Amino acid sequence: MTQGVNNNSGVNTVNSATLGPSGSLQLMFAKLQLELAETSKTQAMDRMDSISKSQDEQKLVSELLNEARQSKADAKAGINSKQSYTYTLTDKNGKEYTKTERSIDNAIPMSQAMVDYMDEHGLAYDKSNGDHLQLEKEWDVAIASLEARLEELGTDTQQQMVYIQDYMGQYNSYLQGANTQISNSNQTLTSLARGQ
Repeated sequence: MTQGVNNNSGVNTVNSATLGPSGSLQLMFAKLQLELAETSKTQAMDRMDSISKSQDEQKLVSELLNEARQSKADAKAGINSKQSYTYTLTDKNGKEYTKTERSIDNAIPMSQAMVDYMDEHGLAYDKSNGDHLQLEKEWDVAIASLEARLEELGTDTQQQMVYIQDYMGQYNSYLQGANTQISNSNQTLTSLARGQ
C-alpha cells in the first residue's frame, strides 16, 4: 500500500492509506452528509424550542392585554374609584419597597405582573405621576405597547417557522444524499465482489 506522496505542486496525493479504514470516498461523503443532516436537525430543534418559549410569552402578553383593556373599561366606568392600593416598587439602587396609594379620578392600578413585564421588556406606559395608577386615557399607552409586543412576538414566530422549514429541507436533502452515496457504495462493492 502506498502512502501520500508529495508532488511538485506541494499538495499531498490522497490514496487509500490517507483515507482511513473505510477507504471509500462514497462512504466518507455519506458520513459527511449524515453529520450535516444532524446539524440541520439540531438547528431546527433549537428553533422549535424558541417558538415554544415565544408562544408562552404570547399567552402572557395576551392575558396582560386583556387585563389592560378591562382596567381601561373600569376606569371609564368609575369602578374602584377612591380605593387604596399597595405596590411593590424598586428604587434606583435596586432595593424594593412598598408604597400605598389612593386612587383618584377613577384611576385603576396596573398589576405588579404587568409592571414587571413591561419594565423588563422596555414597554411604554404612563409614569407621569410616579405611580402605577392609570386613568382611562393613560391605559391607551399601555395597551398600544402590549399590542405592539404581541405583534412583534407573532412576527418572530412566523420567521422562526420559516427557518425550521429551511432546516428541515436541508435535513431531508442531506439524508437523501447520504442514502444515495451508501447505495452507490453498495453497488460498487457488489460489482467488485462479482469481479466486474
